[in-house]
Amino acid sequence: AYRPLRAAADVNSQINVGVIGCGVRGTEVSGLFSKLKGVAITGLCDPDSERVAALKKTYPKAKTWADLRGLLDDKTIDAVIVTTCNHWHALAAIWAMQAGKDVYVEKPIANNHWEGQQIVAAAKQLKRICQVGTQQRSDPMQADIKKFLHEDNAIGKLKSVRVNRYGVRQSIGKRSTPLEIPKTVDYNLWLGPAQDVPLYRDKLHYDWHWMWNTGAGEMGNWGVHVLDDVRNNVFLDKVTMPAKLHGVGSRVLWNDAGETPNVHLAHFDAGGVPVLVALCNIGRSPGSSKAPERPGPGSGYVAYCEGGRLEGQRGSAVAYDKAGKQIKKFKGTGGNGIHQQNFIDAMRSRDPKILHAPADVGLYSTGWCHLANIACLVGKSIPADQLASVKSDSEACAELKEEFERILAANKVSRDKLRVSPPLTFDPKSEQFTGDHADAANPHLRREFRKPFVVPDIAAGAASQAAS
Repeated sequence: AYRPLRAAADVNSQINVGVIGCGVRGTEVSGLFSKLKGVAITGLCDPDSERVAALKKTYPKAKTWADLRGLLDDKTIDAVIVTTCNHWHALAAIWAMQAGKDVYVEKPIANNHWEGQQIVAAAKQLKRICQVGTQQRSDPMQADIKKFLHEDNAIGKLKSVRVNRYGVRQSIGKRSTPLEIPKTVDYNLWLGPAQDVPLYRDKLHYDWHWMWNTGAGEMGNWGVHVLDDVRNNVFLDKVTMPAKLHGVGSRVLWNDAGETPNVHLAHFDAGGVPVLVALCNIGRSPGSSKAPERPGPGSGYVAYCEGGRLEGQRGSAVAYDKAGKQIKKFKGTGGNGIHQQNFIDAMRSRDPKILHAPADVGLYSTGWCHLANIACLVGKSIPADQLASVKSDSEACAELKEEFERILAANKVSRDKLRVSPPLTFDPKSEQFTGDHADAANPHLRREFRKPFVVPDIAAGAASQAAS
């Protein structure tokens, strides 16, 4: 049995934290935790020995492992930071909680919706503290925005929302022979639950984001942050999941080994309010490093209301009246530092209710992104020059499709194919697709696991116990 957390009895005792995933994000997040009073980074784990060695220079007293199970067996470690590839998030978090540790897991909470549900169930069943790394939740600015929009009703009733992620990226290459895995990497541990398939991209690290086996594309990357802001500020978390959606997207221009869309739009019905999501990783013209022009921030959201609009992004927001005159500015911090402190405070008090981004909040903000990806996966290809002819549920959605058509034309890819989904319906209570096309969509809510790295069905077990 694991010892009770010393901090629960003594608020001055040291909390020992282990890092699972020592890449760029693991380095950043561990740095934030190491600055907090009473917190020490005492464990480092990564299947890439070079990454462990690099981070150990910062934390020379930390123990090191290639296999996270070794770290989890260490009873001196109280909590873990999960900053692995997406495909490891769920299993690492669940194993950690089963080992008696609290968990700070980066977004997306998991690489599919079912896995996220198991994290939520594990935190509840095992009474562990689990925070999701959507750090903008902890920015004090968000409370001011919510007061402005809802308590003050300063710009009137909400009409629609637009979400943007316009960030230029590059091709990940397309090899003719499979990538040779670096000798510093224990590839069996790196894969974990993911399938062992040949890789034809140029790099092992980071570019796993753009493969369905290990990542969720830009939608599951930046999309989670911005949609979390929308759920938090615009909908006050009252809309868990959308009831209807359709999507358009594909990977165009690059002809690389990537699979996830680099142009992607989704239309959600959130309790009768349309939410339009536009993600674009290609430039405004071939070879351009500048993102295409668009309404609103490049990475942020626009809440359109009867009396004006609010444009929000990480660390700032601006409100305009109906005539376009600026009426209020909001300045934030981005949430880093505060978010990690909030996790530590919840650990010390053993009170998950004070968490700013508990597992269920992360599940739903990530869930919107998974649904958008599924819309692309079940969609059918059409010529890009027919995009504007696709029936739209709203005038704004039609305008967005025309905007994407202009972006494609400017990049001379109008003859490429885009995948367009049929209208999909989703039941927020059962968290399953229903009606037409449900048979095609529901299998994408989870995946097959590579043994022995199998995510346990904790939610089913909890339901069975409750019924007995």
